[in-house]
Amino acid sequence: MSSPTLVILGTGYTGRVLFRQARAEGRIVFAASRTPNTSLQGIPLEQRLRFDLDHAETWDALPAQADAVWTFPAVPPDTVCAFGEQVAHRLRRLIVMGATSAYDGSPQAVRGEPVEETAPVDRTIARVQGEESLRERYGAIVLRVAGIYGPGRNPLDWIRQGRVGYSHRYVNLIQVEDLAAIILQSLEDGTPGDTYNVSDGTPRRWSEIMDTAAARWGTGKPLPADPTPGKRISNRKLLAELGYTLRYPDLYKALEELEQNK
Repeated sequence: MSSPTLVILGTGYTGRVLFRQARAEGRIVFAASRTPNTSLQGIPLEQRLRFDLDHAETWDALPAQADAVWTFPAVPPDTVCAFGEQVAHRLRRLIVMGATSAYDGSPQAVRGEPVEETAPVDRTIARVQGEESLRERYGAIVLRVAGIYGPGRNPLDWIRQGRVGYSHRYVNLIQVEDLAAIILQSLEDGTPGDTYNVSDGTPRRWSEIMDTAAARWGTGKPLPADPTPGKRISNRKLLAELGYTLRYPDLYKALEELEQNK
């Protein structure tokens, strides 16, 4: 039995990796963008769609009974709800990529405990309102995604360029190939209307990463940064319920691979 057609809404960094992986699995895949002719270079013309959340007439481009992956912030909430009302019933599955910042201020984060999906999310954040409306009303699966890295997004370069400072703040990361594979597995095995945290499951302090990077790759030690503690995101539910095995569980091995493939 063939897999359903997949539509990627917002085909940026993660979307392009997802496009490649889905095609390799034999799926029919469409990449959608507000400006497909300029933003989707390298993707065959017949696999490009114009989709603009602000223009409802473009929503009809999504094939019926397709799977859809929403990769951009779900804002503004009212328009997101209108999309759900008009389109969600025509889709087989809808995945929404959220952010772990939804948990900022939760009791678990404040106490420094592992943050699981039971932690409350901040519904004053517009994108969280949009994500939760799609999940609660229309059965979308929300993936709360940690910091994404991979080819072209090397954390060692963030350090070299001074984009992150030296602090004991926790950071949670996920390699983009793992993220794309988790999205595809969530489409098959995820529970509609549920939430899954997506990270490599090993929160690390920036100070640890930077000390290791200085010793192994000579990146130096940047100036001190914001002393806020950050969060420790748990991926236990993802691994247990979806049975996913991480391709890149070890950040430093992944960084070594990125350095070798520059």
